[in-house]
Amino acid sequence: MASDTTGRSETFDIGGDLTVDRLGFGAMRVTGDDIIGRPGDEEAAKELLRRAVDLGVDFVDTADSYGPGVSERLIGEALGDLDDVVVASKAGLLRNREGDWLPHGDPDFLKNQVLCSLDRLGTDEIDLYQYHRPDPDTDFEESVHAFAEMKDAGQIAHVGLSNVTVEQLETAMEIVDIATVQNRYNVGHRDDEDVLEACERHDVGFIPWGPMYAVEEGESAETLEEVAGRRDATPQQVALAWLLDHSDVTLPIPGTSSVDHLESNVAAADLSLTDEDLSALDAVDAQE
Repeated sequence: MASDTTGRSETFDIGGDLTVDRLGFGAMRVTGDDIIGRPGDEEAAKELLRRAVDLGVDFVDTADSYGPGVSERLIGEALGDLDDVVVASKAGLLRNREGDWLPHGDPDFLKNQVLCSLDRLGTDEIDLYQYHRPDPDTDFEESVHAFAEMKDAGQIAHVGLSNVTVEQLETAMEIVDIATVQNRYNVGHRDDEDVLEACERHDVGFIPWGPMYAVEEGESAETLEEVAGRRDATPQQVALAWLLDHSDVTLPIPGTSSVDHLESNVAAADLSLTDEDLSALDAVDAQE
């Protein structure tokens, strides 16, 4: 891993062979309102994706359920001809007319969804394909076996999991190599610290979804504001910088539909936090 001037690791090797800058981009919000349908301006959404790459982002995360299908299609149209961008997607959630997220881990469904994802993204192989959420009505191991079969078929290069426990991670690792885990995690929400620690032990990338939620959550919001004031930064930048400092396997993927916010988020990779800042932020978890 390369290190930058802040002393933190600058890159991470997903699955051991896909080297990415650790601060990526989450493409959930390049869709319509409530993550349903098309955005109001599709060309602007594609320009946002291209701008992220121009700023040095080389890891983009999406899912078949974002839209549904809209985010993947826009990524395929905007970035499909770029070989140096690692694209991750997910399968295993359905959306109903009310916009609810419904787990669906049936192996046949998952194998059909990867075909849809491949088509939308305009590729023969997806860099990283993640099981979006375990389905209580489907045997977890059967779902993971479906991803293993996709990998064997050459449809995906690496398998990831999302919203899993340590036990589920270790169960899946007995079936197929797991490259990443994507769980909710931020300064003020560390319920899955044990999952992060397991990822560190196994050199598995940990993608913290909801990295910005802490900006408006309880004690973390106040502390982030205080640190941001000392560092001439935004609370969002501090939240991202803390994630990068907290563990060398974290791969934050802040998402936005605004170019200004995108540029501000990317700048967080260069934000140096002092020991005092880190101590204050680390202590938030005990107060939440």
